Amino acid sequence: MCILLSIASMAPAADNRTTADFAVIASSDVPMSNLSMADLRKLFLGDRQFWTPKLRVSLLVRAPVARERIIVVWTICKMSEAQFGQYWIGKVMRAESTSSPQLFSSNQQALNLVSNTPGAIAIVNATQVPSGTKVLAVEGKLPHEPGYRLEIAE
Repeated sequence: MCILLSIASMAPAADNRTTADFAVIASSDVPMSNLSMADLRKLFLGDRQFWTPKLRVSLLVRAPVARERIIVVWTICKMSEAQFGQYWIGKVMRAESTSSPQLFSSNQQALNLVSNTPGAIAIVNATQVPSGTKVLAVEGKLPHEPGYRLEIAE
């Protein structure tokens, strides 16, 4: 009996986890096609505010409690929700940024805002991105490719 239990405990556990990929989408005028994780962090922390001298970055971030926001706050910015909120309050109060990121409440709203806002960037559920939308690679990889960095286990 002991032998059977120890053999069973050595068997690999079935991994039934699935992952959800998130896409970095941008307006068509954004002159980038690939960003590093460091680039994304600079963008979502407001440390990089211009794509070009004439094109300002327009940050769009999902409203709190959504999985798309978790990717921005935890994975990219490496902060808690409270830290992220305080960070942006301080940044605006110190006049280091003219405004905090614009919030969106659905992926469809983000897609509409990105298509109509020059310099816009957002993170949305990759399965909801229609063809023709500009999707930026992260570290040279697009959503659903092995090694893609913007995913969470469901």
